[in-house]
Amino acid sequence: MSNQLTRRDFAIRTAGFGLAMTLAPAATLAEAEQASRSETSPPVADPYSLVDPELLPALKQFPASFDLSAETVRQFRQMPGTPPLPAPAPQPVERHIPGPSGAPEVRLWVVDPAPSEKGKPLLLHMHGGGFMMTGPGWMPLLQEIAMDCHCVVVSVDYRLAPETRYPGALEDNYAALKWVHAHAAELGIDRSRIAVGGESAGGTHAASLAIHARERNKEDVPICFQLLIYPALDDRTGSSDPAAPAVGHFMWTASANRFAWSSLLGVPAGSSKVPVAAVPARVASVAGLPPAWIGVGALDLFVEEDMEYARRLVHAGVATELLVVRGAFHGFDILVPDAEVSKQFGASWKSALRKAFATSS
Repeated sequence: MSNQLTRRDFAIRTAGFGLAMTLAPAATLAEAEQASRSETSPPVADPYSLVDPELLPALKQFPASFDLSAETVRQFRQMPGTPPLPAPAPQPVERHIPGPSGAPEVRLWVVDPAPSEKGKPLLLHMHGGGFMMTGPGWMPLLQEIAMDCHCVVVSVDYRLAPETRYPGALEDNYAALKWVHAHAAELGIDRSRIAVGGESAGGTHAASLAIHARERNKEDVPICFQLLIYPALDDRTGSSDPAAPAVGHFMWTASANRFAWSSLLGVPAGSSKVPVAAVPARVASVAGLPPAWIGVGALDLFVEEDMEYARRLVHAGVATELLVVRGAFHGFDILVPDAEVSKQFGASWKSALRKAFATSS
């Protein structure tokens, strides 16, 4: 199976983390617009008119809206994952490491493109899935990164919401960061070239991990780079901060965002009860964080919060690259990997990651 087919299968079965296969195809654009009218005004007359033409045919195969709920999450979790790409692609190796104090072990997946080499860079990866799920295309993505960026990839199978609330997943991810630092010789990696990254909710976790590592800098676990692929950075988007009329119509909506963040936090998203440290956008200062690449579609629900986070990083003197893709929605590169905008997007973040590794040694 080719990598492109695997990634498209991922998108078809998850609808960009939207669980489209678990839903009746009765949802219509009119229903989506009606829901949005209660949150944002005025609605865009035809959101499809804003979509990149290459992305449009695949997008129209899916419901315009969906209801993310405990039941759809349960159904999604029962779906089988896509198997790893066959050799000669490097094969994922399962590892179990001590978890946070009083918590279970943390499962990791390690993909090493060159086991005999020493001094390699490493990406500590956190998967997407709305804080509550694991994408079935997880393994092929890890293999792709390892091969294209010639780095070890260690992906954290962190505990999921709502069974585990904040800070459980963060603690799992931090345990993994400390483990890769402590086991650098065994992994054949260079401690000075450890990046963190992820897509969607994984980008959220990566940004939170970078902040957490900064706060605990006495433990000396430096991070050289943040790779934030359309990350969710602000629980207030779509709740106390209404979404802009042109964004969030496809794949990940304001209602889904509220449900996901509330499930992670254990309190209503956008409320005064949200702990500041749990949400990257709420943290008072971003000074001293690692350099970052942030990429997002112009139609993604997260576009404004991602741009604002990039602005804050730049203002704080953090080297930052921001890419906003015209006509692109959440998960567009997974849904239509052959589109020109998808190829440019992937090339940009891979180039940024390779450059970060090259300049951090």
